[in-house]
Amino acid sequence: MVLDSLQNSAKYESLHPAFKQAFDFIKSTDFSKLEPGKIMLNGKDLFVNYAQCSTKTPETAKMETHNDYIDIQVALEKEEIMGYTPTCELTQPRDAYNPEKDITFFFDQAQNFIHVKPGQFCIFWPEDGHQPGIAEGEWRKVIVKVKI
Repeated sequence: MVLDSLQNSAKYESLHPAFKQAFDFIKSTDFSKLEPGKIMLNGKDLFVNYAQCSTKTPETAKMETHNDYIDIQVALEKEEIMGYTPTCELTQPRDAYNPEKDITFFFDQAQNFIHVKPGQFCIFWPEDGHQPGIAEGEWRKVIVKVKI
């Protein structure tokens, strides 16, 4: 798991061949002029979910993992809290893995909570269980899906 500022994104571009394209898109896009939805950058290998979110608490936000994708989650408008627990320590799946959506949800709660401010990002690999979207009110965020 990585937490850093978009100003430092170049330091992480060598971690995956698609990270440079992902960060370039994030930093060059005025999301306030876009409607929420899916934006394809390189087919199923690299795409963006531009999401409208609403109030979640640590109790209502779901812990999740992915097998085939890395998440780059970016706070745009307000601070968002994201829970974190290593995937290997998650023991209570809600349902079986959904291969079409590449997601498993868990009843487990986060061991740690990360405060992600506007202009910051988190990178979650498959070994990083994450519980995103903890904040009050309405806001928009960017989730870049990067095929492993």
